Amino acid sequence: MAVPYADLHLQYESIKSEIDAAIAAVIRDSSFIRGPYVDAFERAFADAVDASHCVSCANGTDALYIAMAALKVKPGDEVITTAHSWISTSAMITHSNATVVFCDTDAQTFTIDPAAIEDALTPRTVGIVPVHLYGQPADMGAIMAIARKHGLWVIEDCAQAHLARYEGQQVGTFGDAGTYSFYPGKNLGAMGDAGAIVTSRSDLAERMAMLARHGGLLKHQHRIEGINSRLDGLQAAILSAKLPHLPRWTRARQAAAAIYDTGLSQIEEVVVPQIAPGRTHVYHLYTIQHPQRDELAAHLKGNGVQTAINYPIALPFVEAYRRLELRPEQFPNAYLHQSRILSLPMFAEITAQQQKTVVDLIRAFG
Repeated sequence: MAVPYADLHLQYESIKSEIDAAIAAVIRDSSFIRGPYVDAFERAFADAVDASHCVSCANGTDALYIAMAALKVKPGDEVITTAHSWISTSAMITHSNATVVFCDTDAQTFTIDPAAIEDALTPRTVGIVPVHLYGQPADMGAIMAIARKHGLWVIEDCAQAHLARYEGQQVGTFGDAGTYSFYPGKNLGAMGDAGAIVTSRSDLAERMAMLARHGGLLKHQHRIEGINSRLDGLQAAILSAKLPHLPRWTRARQAAAAIYDTGLSQIEEVVVPQIAPGRTHVYHLYTIQHPQRDELAAHLKGNGVQTAINYPIALPFVEAYRRLELRPEQFPNAYLHQSRILSLPMFAEITAQQQKTVVDLIRAFG
């Protein structure tokens, strides 16, 4: 049985009438830029993630940049983030004119290690960008304690963690802002690029909205110099149609993860995802560890199972950061994980039979 890594068309077919109606409404109203569909999604998403304000934008990368720009990051500032993430997290620190400072990850959860944050602090540190990686929250209790102690802002990168919770509280609501991506493959995905920032601070929400809309909230009223990063009406309408289904899709992912856990945890060389106490994992990705990762991936591919590596090179070691002259021994966990991690097929509609195929093939690998 062939098993895809994800099946976006299958999700579309499951709510086809709702998606088609949403698209048709936007076309009928010619409401392509901003307008009522964007406003409605911003309100609905803020409610869904327990946030006071939602500022939509063009994508999750822009969301990070806009949040840091609104916090007035400047040259000479240092911002701490994790060694294990997609490059948007760190690149937007640089593009905000700050210096990126990487920290190693926790050995079990892949999320940033709070003890490493403490060690990385300098008088120039202004903020922390933790990433809720693969769908599991970072240790926000410890991170917020550090931030409060040292007067730092916190931007939570929630791109992979829609509806995830830490000690019962939604991610994105701990720090000054939380950024989201709605890239098509995300747990809540658009049919193109889309993003958003949530915050409890009305002053920050207003400034972020201005930054995303050419520096003003009304056309031709440019209060500051901004950029053009607007969520379009079609994507907003599609996301609004999908949003009511997100809790059900999340439960389906969690149920699928439990099936994988049961089937894989008895295989000696496989390490299944570890969930820290008090955290709710939403399984954007189901990422295992295996000492023969590349061989296992080839075995699965040869038998029709698609996998992915998220991410094959830890950020301190990609070419873009060669200038920092960082060493593996500074990031032992992130360095080890980059050669062991493998993401298995995971989507809300995956069947138990598809999962059995994956598990049986991994067991046969030996």
